[in-house]
Amino acid sequence: MCNYISLLSEAQELEEYFDAEYIGEPYHKEFRINGFANPKVPIILDSDTDHIIAAEWGLIPFWSKNRDFQKKTLNARIETAEELKSYKNSVNNRCLILVNGFHEWKWLDEKGKNKEQYLIKVKDQPIFAIGGLYNIWTDPESGKDIPTVTVVTTEANELMAEIHNTKHRMPILLNKQVQYRWLDDIPIQDFAFPNYEAELEATNLTQQNSLF
Repeated sequence: MCNYISLLSEAQELEEYFDAEYIGEPYHKEFRINGFANPKVPIILDSDTDHIIAAEWGLIPFWSKNRDFQKKTLNARIETAEELKSYKNSVNNRCLILVNGFHEWKWLDEKGKNKEQYLIKVKDQPIFAIGGLYNIWTDPESGKDIPTVTVVTTEANELMAEIHNTKHRMPILLNKQVQYRWLDDIPIQDFAFPNYEAELEATNLTQQNSLF
């Protein structure tokens, strides 16, 4: 799964990298962003690739009357997104979630008491995109339109299966050559592993920190 991302890039860097203008409310910047806090993250919508906006992490479908289950919609499995009530109306609402990396933990024992933390990136890309689904949710109380987003996950490749050795999942990590294809109206399953796979690099932060 993917519940923690890394994003320290300023808006100007995102604008230059994705050739789009940042507009609206600011996004959250931190080395390890906790998705369960439903932070605002920068995204590019399929309907407007010229702009970057902030969206709340945790998709809220149009029929929801409140935010009660937003913490449960941080990730959408690519295998079931077209079937589940929470996501099926958003499968063709695709977006790019802009990040510097994401965090995952490798269990070193059966109960996960000992873990190693990794930072994973698309190789040779200081900034990259994760494939996401979005919905512009209208808050019944305030009437405000709120962009909300979920990270789409797939079966892990060889590297991620070794790191995420409990659930064997990974987000849809888009290299620069194909990132805008994710926004096209092509079957979502085209991006399921092994149909698509980006070349990744992983840093063991636990071992790195132990050296200092």
